[in-house]
Amino acid sequence: MSDPTTSAIVPGARSTRRAPTSLRQAWPALLGLSAVFLFEMLDNAILNVALPTIGRDLHTTTTGLQWVTGSYAVVFGGSMLVFGAIADRFGRRRVMLVGLVLLAVTSLATAGVGSTGELIAVRVAMGVAAAMTTPGSMALAFRLFDRDDLRVRATTLISTVGLVGLAIGPTVGGFVLAVAPWQVLLLVNAPIAVLAIIGVSRGVALDEPEELHPAPIDVLGAALGTATIVLGLVAPTLFVDRGAQDGAPWAASLAALVAAALFVLRERTARHPLLDLALVALPRVSSGLAFKAAAGLATAGLGYLVTLQFQLDWGWAPALAAVGMLPQVAVLVAGGPFVGRFVDRVGIDHAAWSSAAAVVAGLAVYGVLGRFGYPWVAVALVLEAAGMRVVGVVAGVNVLRGLPSARTTIGAALVDTATEVASGVGLAVTGTVLAASAVGRLTAGGWTAAQTAGFREAVTTGSLVLTVVAAALVAWGIARGRRAVPLD
Repeated sequence: MSDPTTSAIVPGARSTRRAPTSLRQAWPALLGLSAVFLFEMLDNAILNVALPTIGRDLHTTTTGLQWVTGSYAVVFGGSMLVFGAIADRFGRRRVMLVGLVLLAVTSLATAGVGSTGELIAVRVAMGVAAAMTTPGSMALAFRLFDRDDLRVRATTLISTVGLVGLAIGPTVGGFVLAVAPWQVLLLVNAPIAVLAIIGVSRGVALDEPEELHPAPIDVLGAALGTATIVLGLVAPTLFVDRGAQDGAPWAASLAALVAAALFVLRERTARHPLLDLALVALPRVSSGLAFKAAAGLATAGLGYLVTLQFQLDWGWAPALAAVGMLPQVAVLVAGGPFVGRFVDRVGIDHAAWSSAAAVVAGLAVYGVLGRFGYPWVAVALVLEAAGMRVVGVVAGVNVLRGLPSARTTIGAALVDTATEVASGVGLAVTGTVLAASAVGRLTAGGWTAAQTAGFREAVTTGSLVLTVVAAALVAWGIARGRRAVPLD
């Protein structure tokens, strides 16, 4: 049975290394960590733009294209906890640099891709590289500073760079595809990885021995945890693709629950658990994870439903649908300077729950009023984006504040995993509600009045179901957060 000592369940002693007193002093590290997050956001954005071209060039089926995107997401989500634990034990900077080298190599390998199978293999390798680097960017940014205000500002800066990539990725990708092969879009990851390697090498010091977690890796726990997350991410996709009447998604869901139960049993009885559940149960940690999960659930559902409404219900062309999302993009990109001010004014704990509540409120507005015209959809997108801009930074920082210093990387991995799994659940719920409605095949044109009414009813139902679940997570997170001991 795990028997954590006091030093294992409260923030541990930090290194005697002098921490920067401003962002400018830490600019090489922030440049490198920003490049890491830019890869994550830009890669997803430009790949989606290139999928039709990839399908034609490689003669890929619809299922093949789903695996091109899904293989990356499953490997990324499933291996974050394992690599977080490895980084906490063997060095965060070391694991980050190995992941960046892998990212550069796999990006260059894209130039030689000649089949769907080869591209999927490259995407799997990129998923591993992302799992080694993306959570570490947040953990290393947190560890650079001793002050919470600088941690929030640093994380805001890193996320802003990534969101700019997310915003411009589709537009830039479209122009590139007009004059160059699709492989060029994925090759851009290589110079970004090189920039990140330079910044991290110059700006991030090696971990000192007292900053590392001394326990050995729990291999069985790692296998069970990975299986739980992988199955948890695959099951929602199966529900959307095959429908609730098929046995495969239910089998995957049952397997995920069994793996989760075995994982919890293992972590409670192992001498050196991969993830000490006593740490996850700490009020500040569990509340932050609840806020991130609520935001991920609401954002995934809203984004999916709005996209379908624009193009299928309202008949907008893809370009016009992209314009319709501009309120969200504008708030995500331009909201960065206001995050620090908001946190300074209301406090980091209040900012965490209120921003998560804003995301849920955006989904509620959409569910109740979105069918009455675009202005209400725009209001929902603005609320959702404003909340995401804050909760994406603050809830994660709050989780790391509540963990010992030797467990920050697996804490960051927990934050990202909570978001990934919640997003998958959000898509599963909305996809299942739509599939169960009387709208027929969604992509078929010439809807009847009954199909249109059924679709709109399904959108409202799906939105409100997710709103209730996400609101319950926020309420639970608030209750847990009130039990947290104030930190200096």
